[in-house]
Amino acid sequence: MERLAMQKLLDWKKSPYRKPLIVQGVRQAGKTWLLKEFGRRYYTNIAYFSFDENPEFREFFSTTKDVRRIIPNLSMSGGQKIVPGETLIIFDEIQDCPEVINSLKYFCENAPEYHVVSAGSLLGIALAKPSSFPVGKVDLLNMYPMTFQEFLMATGSNNLADYLNQMDKISPIPEAFFNPLAEKLKMYFITGGMPEAVKRWVETQSVGQIQSVLMTIISTYERDFMKHPNTREFPKINRVWHSLPSQLARENKKFLYNVIKEGARAREYEDALEWLVNASVAYKIFRISAPGLPLAGYEDLSAFKIYLADVGVLRRLSQLDPVAFREGNRLFTEFKGALTENFVLQSLIPLFDAAPHYWSRINPSYEVDFIVQHLNNIIPIEVKADTNVKSRSLKKYAETFSEQTKIRIRFSMNNLRMDDGVLNIPLFMADHTVKLIDLALRDFVL
Repeated sequence: MERLAMQKLLDWKKSPYRKPLIVQGVRQAGKTWLLKEFGRRYYTNIAYFSFDENPEFREFFSTTKDVRRIIPNLSMSGGQKIVPGETLIIFDEIQDCPEVINSLKYFCENAPEYHVVSAGSLLGIALAKPSSFPVGKVDLLNMYPMTFQEFLMATGSNNLADYLNQMDKISPIPEAFFNPLAEKLKMYFITGGMPEAVKRWVETQSVGQIQSVLMTIISTYERDFMKHPNTREFPKINRVWHSLPSQLARENKKFLYNVIKEGARAREYEDALEWLVNASVAYKIFRISAPGLPLAGYEDLSAFKIYLADVGVLRRLSQLDPVAFREGNRLFTEFKGALTENFVLQSLIPLFDAAPHYWSRINPSYEVDFIVQHLNNIIPIEVKADTNVKSRSLKKYAETFSEQTKIRIRFSMNNLRMDDGVLNIPLFMADHTVKLIDLALRDFVL
């Protein structure tokens, strides 16, 4: 399977400012495979060290910080000659090894000629500890589940992926492309973007196999919950995790602690929730009061929504049967369109490399699903799960913040078009949002 992050790794290899690289992201997103494949393609050899499989390697880092002593030890123990610029050194499963994380500083300062990459499950939690992180001495790469574009390529639909890539104007998509893309998107909602689930679908064409893979991934996440240093937090993390489908099934998707458990309060569960966010299995999307720059300056930290890292995992956790695939657009519209919103969010985050925000107002109630910043443009985004696109919230937002709103975006199952300042993007083009914004600003906005 082809991953678009491969190009980012190649850019890192060629950069004159290259530092040791940390690849972080949700478990099972394909970090280890990507690094090994990168080494196989672009280096003479790979020196791979897993600190989970071989914890004895940690001793090399606990006894010295001298890279010139560490490298020969790694070379001899791994049975691989390590040559600067020709060998890719991979440190895997480093989340429980603060000495290894800290050593990246010394690779950067004292041995920049070595090409070092690292990854690990729950790495976001390890990096949240200030003592572990070598500030300014590493490069970071966020790894996400497979995008819909990558799914198309993996499932043999390169023609559809190529068609979307070559589009250079805002105009309706012919039915010969639109209909197959809509069907492929339904399948993506079933598999999600976890590489193992996609691979199993390609190999077996069995929905039952997908169900099994996703359940295994969910079980793996739930076993990870027990790795919280305070064992008393485990049941709280588990309760938050299993409340997420119910949170998203509500009309107003603002996260409520009493959905977890009647009478639950923030002080009881906020640490458990942050653990899920730091583990990259969930995203936290804050409300903004107004579209000002920077958006973070207008955050309401008391109001937020929580989404999952992968739409397939959300569908499986919600116990939504894949039979909905055969029932028109039901898969998109099920439980208040939560899968569709999650899919759009999952597509936007890699494009903007940051979590978007959302806007809402009460009395009367209005809510715009997502707010993103592109260059100095603040863009409201509404997500519709079908072809019915009537909405008072997006209109109200534009009326309230007319000077700050050059363009509005609506995702739906309608065709690509620009309509009275609203760019309608078919859901299956979510990966191309930035390009479409640029085209719309160029051709339609004065």
